[in-house]
Amino acid sequence: MWIGKKNRPALPLKKSVVLYLAPPPNEGDTDPLIRQFLAAIASNALPEKIVLLSTTAVYGNCQGDWITEAHKANPQTSRGLRRLDAEQAVQKWSERTGVPMVLLRVGGIYGAGRLPIESIKKGTPILHEADSPFTNRIHQDDLAQVCIAAIERGRVGEVYNISDGQPSTMSRYFKDIAQVFDLPQPPEVSLEEAEKVMSAGMLSYLKESRRIDNGKMLEELGVVLRYADLAAGLGENESTALKNGR
Repeated sequence: MWIGKKNRPALPLKKSVVLYLAPPPNEGDTDPLIRQFLAAIASNALPEKIVLLSTTAVYGNCQGDWITEAHKANPQTSRGLRRLDAEQAVQKWSERTGVPMVLLRVGGIYGAGRLPIESIKKGTPILHEADSPFTNRIHQDDLAQVCIAAIERGRVGEVYNISDGQPSTMSRYFKDIAQVFDLPQPPEVSLEEAEKVMSAGMLSYLKESRRIDNGKMLEELGVVLRYADLAAGLGENESTALKNGR
């Protein structure tokens, strides 16, 4: 990513499309990095479109309800606040410059190199499934094709929820991973016990529950998911590749 400074020329992006993937800093409630990036773009060489990857964390805790793009953003964690701040920065920049923007709110990303294998091997506990929040995910290969579809077909100013539309509890996710990779099932604890042994970061995930509706993504972006659910994503061919460290 090019960050403009006083001793650098402005970033020329004429006739290009920006796919902004960089995460915010790990601390604070704002995203200064995206503001630096936007400020570095040459005003006389603006891109044709900007597609921003955000996260479903901006919706906050929804008590396990199904969430569409019409649901109001209500982040309750710093990571959610940082993402919403980035969204708002790009929206304001888009309005000021006239550059069309498309916003993708992405669920958890999984695939090769993005699975909790080491956590399971270490015996890290999970919540009892009855206490576990719903989580949402998208295979990294499907996310790649969604990004291309958003560049080509995303409607100006629109928000799209990105997931496979098949949420499960976080505990079920870990159990399924353990089963596929022939690992011991993680020990289960209560939320009270979890608060004593888990990091603040992990606890913040456990205190938010939502189920993401992906209908708009499928209909408007015309995406046909290669991995329509976790079982498909961890099917025989994929899991073999993952075991081999692809």
